[in-house]
Amino acid sequence: MTNKFTTDQYNPALFDITQDIIGALPLTLIKQWLLSDQTKEATLKLLEPYKVKGYSISSDSAGLTKLTKQKGLLEILAIINQPKEIVYSVGTAIGGEGVGIWAADNTQMFYPASVKPETLLSALLTIQREISQRCQIKIGIGAHYGDFYYINGGLYGLEADVIEEIAENETAGGEIAISQAFYELLPENHNFTVTPKSEAVTEIGKIFCVLDGPGLPEIPPLNPNYPIPYSQEFYADLLEYGNRLTDTTFANQLADKYLQNKVVVLAERGTQEAEYHEIGMFTNLALTAELKDTGLQLLEKYHGVEVKAVGSIGIYVFDTADTALQFSQELRQKLAEQNIPSRTGIDAGSILLFDLAVGGKDIAGNPVNVASKMAQDKGEFGKIYLSSTMKTLVDVSQFKEITYTVSGVEITIYET
Repeated sequence: MTNKFTTDQYNPALFDITQDIIGALPLTLIKQWLLSDQTKEATLKLLEPYKVKGYSISSDSAGLTKLTKQKGLLEILAIINQPKEIVYSVGTAIGGEGVGIWAADNTQMFYPASVKPETLLSALLTIQREISQRCQIKIGIGAHYGDFYYINGGLYGLEADVIEEIAENETAGGEIAISQAFYELLPENHNFTVTPKSEAVTEIGKIFCVLDGPGLPEIPPLNPNYPIPYSQEFYADLLEYGNRLTDTTFANQLADKYLQNKVVVLAERGTQEAEYHEIGMFTNLALTAELKDTGLQLLEKYHGVEVKAVGSIGIYVFDTADTALQFSQELRQKLAEQNIPSRTGIDAGSILLFDLAVGGKDIAGNPVNVASKMAQDKGEFGKIYLSSTMKTLVDVSQFKEITYTVSGVEITIYET
């Protein structure tokens, strides 16, 4: 077991932060764990009230990186809005509920165990067929039946993490991947065409691809009220824009109204393994709390804004490139002093920064994607990466220039 965490490692004010955000960092629960003896028994007892059984269904868009090179931010948001509406409309029609806040291009839904597997599979096929016919992008879907922890509106636990990772990294556009547990629930006389995805066995067993089968007998009416991150005003304008994507005058009006140029810092902390997944889950939540705590204290000095600290990342925005870089360098140093490795991406450009209806903030825009690609996809821990845009804003003469291809796009970055 790793060294025991204590509340003394944090600014006491951290746990007084009011967080009603669905899927945000569950600070109250983290504090309860910090005050426990952090054994397997104590951890499981703390999690018991949050345990649920059912289906976790995650999706992720395919081909979005290339699309961001061709289209503006508002058009991208309108395009990725359409699949989210379909996923939510079909899913809620058969008893599912949205998980978290759907700010990016991915979705997550939870279905109770009472939903029949064949009904759910028909719904997933219906979703993919509707998206194929009506949307400009496709999505990959991962589906698993198992045990999860439903905490603060988000799904946690090993099984939730694995199927989400499969959806994000191992599915193609239009694909449906189901776990072994899901597959074994199907009746013997089912009418679906299902084949093994590969010979590999994951932590949740084998994974299968659903190639064909019956859809739902009726297409549910469109329900645009998925877990929307935007203000009602912006979302109404986004829906309007989705119906008039060729109207450049309207697009320019919306850009002037909502978009702003900022420098975006995305910092990812390192993870820690534990003998038991549940202890590892809390260990890494505690590390994210340290990332959040450290970032908030430094932001007072550098006059930046925390967008969010969730999962393994913290996202921050600044008005100037110099302060963003200085913040990133000191954040790296402060985290290292706490034995927390980090890697950071920095980019600048047009973003949408918005307040969530349930509290807190979120962000959209290509600088977030670029920062993530640099740090999370290719970056080494202990390093900071600047985009080619940042080269025009700060002196990178002492940085290492690196060129590589990610998601089919060649980029040049600067490492320090």
